[in-house]
Amino acid sequence: MPTVLRVRGLRFHFYSDEGTEPAHIHIRSAEGECKFWLSPISLARNRGMPAHRIREIERIVYENQRFFLEKFYEYHVD
Repeated sequence: MPTVLRVRGLRFHFYSDEGTEPAHIHIRSAEGECKFWLSPISLARNRGMPAHRIREIERIVYENQRFFLEKFYEYHVD
């Protein structure tokens, strides 16, 4: 489960067995976990994250979309 970014108490990571799904990123914090599709960016699942935290995470995903896509394909395609 490679972690690609830690910021503001959030851990952005992938699971190793999900390479057959479209590009996405998992985000975990003490509050819960969520998953965002990366192209186009949209919330795929939320388990416990409050709405204000989802908005914050979405901004971070937009700011780092290219980086997350590169890391996803680097990890799952190579």
